[in-house]
Amino acid sequence: RAGLAVVAGGVVVGFPLLTTLALQTSTTSHAAVVVGLLPLTTAAFAAVRTGRRPSRTFWLAAVAGAAVVIAFTVQQSGGALSTGDLYLFGALLVCAAGYTEGGRLAREMPGWQVIGWALVFCLPLMVPAAAVALALEPVRLTAHGVVGLVWVAAGSTFFGLYVWYRGMAAIGIPRASQLQLAQPLLTLFWSVFLLGESLPLAAPVAAVGVLVCIAVTQRAKS
Repeated sequence: RAGLAVVAGGVVVGFPLLTTLALQTSTTSHAAVVVGLLPLTTAAFAAVRTGRRPSRTFWLAAVAGAAVVIAFTVQQSGGALSTGDLYLFGALLVCAAGYTEGGRLAREMPGWQVIGWALVFCLPLMVPAAAVALALEPVRLTAHGVVGLVWVAAGSTFFGLYVWYRGMAAIGIPRASQLQLAQPLLTLFWSVFLLGESLPLAAPVAAVGVLVCIAVTQRAKS
């Protein structure tokens, strides 16, 4: 069905491909601006697609949360623009569309079927692409690489999206989308915890601002 094709094209193919292309000319911290705008964009897509109109309080909190995340991210990356911004903008749009369609479909079928069928839709494209990639670059298996690949495939792509779509179906797409405001700061936390990176002084202030905005969106009518 068309909805599953949108999920496959947006979440499975479009977003990873466009962000990868963007990272050729952009830093990871700069690309995180996409994540900061994604909750607001997803809520806007959901309002158009489902016809539900969240309250003014919800929109004010959503815009404020996006502003906090973007300001923090831009401040950390120096605010410089790059040629990858066009790719990032495209990634933002296709992922928001995929999230919205996935959340809508999760009301009609289990979340694991939504992402499962989306992955099946992508097989005709992924199998030839994998064959070409293997032919051009030999595989060098390492324990770290295998663990990372398994996590991305089973954890991040399948189980993560299964839980995400199930949550969207349970509490509504606009409200669920705003929980993702915490993702850039959680990414920062894990980069400090796992990679030993330093914690910026502005991070606690941004975290408090984001948590307040999330709390307001969860209590506001959506």
